[in-house]
Formats: sequence, structure tokens, C-alpha cells
Amino acid sequence: MKALWKDIKAIYQNDPACVGIEFLLYPSLHAMMIHRLIARPLYYCRLRFLARFFSQMNRFLTGIEIHPAAKIEGGLFIDHGMGVVIGETSEIGLNCVMFHGVTLGGTGKQEGKRHPVIGKNVLLGTHATLLGPIYVGDNAKIGARTVIINRDVPANSNIVGTPGKIVRQNGKKKHVPKSLPLSKYRKDEKNTELKLTHSTKRSKRRKFH
Repeated sequence: MKALWKDIKAIYQNDPACVGIEFLLYPSLHAMMIHRLIARPLYYCRLRFLARFFSQMNRFLTGIEIHPAAKIEGGLFIDHGMGVVIGETSEIGLNCVMFHGVTLGGTGKQEGKRHPVIGKNVLLGTHATLLGPIYVGDNAKIGARTVIINRDVPANSNIVGTPGKIVRQNGKKKHVPKSLPLSKYRKDEKNTELKLTHSTKRSKRRKFH
């Protein structure tokens, strides 16, 4: 309930059009109520089918698809909402703003952590697409239609483009946009691929000899 109260406050803080009790009409609030009070509790009671059922009802009613296992802290405001997708292992910090069409998705069928972790006070612009187990630092701003795949986003940075690049960091503009660092997950994956390649080459050499 504390998280929901923060969600309500976030509506007033981020949308000057909200007056009086109009917060009751926002799909962002409807989606978070269903997620926080019904779908997520059912999921952790191992009633997975019912949890997914209410998650799909949430999508039907609000246009916002949130997997019941997604971890979302208070103060999330999803403006307009339509077309938002939040994957199973996604994590969203305090006081984030998300516009319609945002996707927090995975890049494949790997098990374990597959979706982004979003820090505090992050803004995700319209139709921004973030894929993979990446980390978005606190106070970051992701521009509309930006695409980020297997790249981490530093704190206090502004990201735009496809693929996303840093155009401002710690209040300083980048005259030449800077590429995002490879995510820890992708680095580990590359190291594993290199080890497998080396071991394959060694085994081939032994066979040859």
C-alpha cells in the first residue's frame, strides 16, 4: 500500500493535467494495483496460472503488460501506458517515469536473469527498447525510440539513438556521442565463448597429433 501511495503521488508530480480525484482514471494506477495487490502475491503463493491470468487481464484492461514476477518499487508513473511490456526478471527502482511503447525485454531463451534492472529516478521515453540483463543507473534519461541491447547505462546520463549512445553525462554534453559499455552479462558470455573456442582448438590439435 505504501508503494501504491507513492504511485498516486507520482501521477500528480509528473502530469500537471491531473486535478482532484482524476488520478483514479489513470491506466498506470490501474495496472500497478492489479500487479501489486493481485498478480504478484498470487505468483509468490505459487498460484502461477491465476497470476498470469490477472496479468493478462491487466494487459487487456490497460494495455500494460507486466509479468507477475517483475519487481517494481513505489512511485512508478506510466504515462498513457499503451504498449508497455515489462518482463519477468525486470526490476524498477523508485520514482521512475515510463512513456507508452516501452519494452523491458530479454534477448533469448537463457535461464535466470534475462531482463533489465532500472535504477532510481530513471526516465524511459516513448517506444524505448531495452533488451537483456542490463543495468540502467540512477537519474538516467533514455530518449524516445532508443534501442539498447546488452549494454549498461551509466548513472546521470542521457541516451539517444539506435543503438543508444551517451550524449550527456553528469551535466556535461558529449560533442561526440559515446558508446555504452558492454553489460557484465555479455562480457561473461563472451569470455565463456572464448574459453569454449580455445578448448575446441586444443582438442582438434590433439586429434591431429
